[in-house]
Amino acid sequence: MLRKEFAQWMLGNYTLDSVRKLSRKEVRKTVGYLYSRVGSQVNTGEQMFLTVLNMITSMIWGGTVEEGGDERAIVGAELRKVVADFTELLGKPNASDFFSGLVKFGLQGVENRMVSLAQRFDQIFEKILKQRLKMNKESGNEEEDSKDFLDFLLRLKDDENSKLPLAVAHIKGLLMDMVVGGTDTSANAIEFAMAEIMSNPDVKKRIQQELESIVEQDNVVELAVQKETMRLYPVVPLSVPHCLGYAIPNGSLVFVNV
Repeated sequence: MLRKEFAQWMLGNYTLDSVRKLSRKEVRKTVGYLYSRVGSQVNTGEQMFLTVLNMITSMIWGGTVEEGGDERAIVGAELRKVVADFTELLGKPNASDFFSGLVKFGLQGVENRMVSLAQRFDQIFEKILKQRLKMNKESGNEEEDSKDFLDFLLRLKDDENSKLPLAVAHIKGLLMDMVVGGTDTSANAIEFAMAEIMSNPDVKKRIQQELESIVEQDNVVELAVQKETMRLYPVVPLSVPHCLGYAIPNGSLVFVNV
C-alpha cells in the first residue's frame, strides 16, 4: 500500500511536471558552476551528488543544501555527510554476511557503524518532522493541496479512514529510502558518463555534433540519454542480494551480475 501511495503521488504526471522547473534550476546552477571553473579541477561526483540531493530534498520537504544559513540548509549539509557515509558502508564487503557465525564478533565493525548512522538519520528526520509540524501549526496549513511529499505523508498518518496505517517510523524509513536510494546512484551514473566521454574524444565529438544538430546552438539541453552508461556501469552491478530456496543450499546469498 505504501509503495502504491508513493508511486501515485511522487511519480504521477502532475508531480513530475511540477518539479521540472526545480530540476531545471538545479541543473543550470551546476552547469554554471562548472563553466565558472574552466581551467581548474572540479570534483564532478561531488557536484552531481549535491545537485541530485537538492532536487530530492526540495521535492520531499522543500529544502536544499546551500540555501544560505537557514535551518533547512544546515540540515541538508548534515544529511549530505550521513548519506555519503551510508552509501560507502553499503558497498563495504562484510564477512558476517557470508559466515553467520561471525555476526556476534562484529569483526569489521560494520554493524556498529550502521546502527550509528541509522541513529543519525533518525535525528535528522526527527528534526525535519518537528519543524514541519511547527510550521503547519503556526500557518494553519491543513489544506489537501499541501506542497510537498512530507505534508502528504503527515496527512496520511493522521487520516483515521486511511487504508494505510502509517506511523512516524514508517515516514522516516521512506524518507531514508528516497534520499539514500536516489542520490549516490544517480551521481555515480553521471560521473561514469563524464569519465567515459573525457576518455573517448571521438564519442565526445559525436555527442557535440548531435547536440548541435538536434538541440541547436542557442537552446538548452533538457534531457540526455544515459542508457549506454547504465549498460557499461550499472549503478548496482551485483544487484541486491536475495535469499532463495532452490537447489543451491537454502539461505545462501545470491549475487546476480546484472
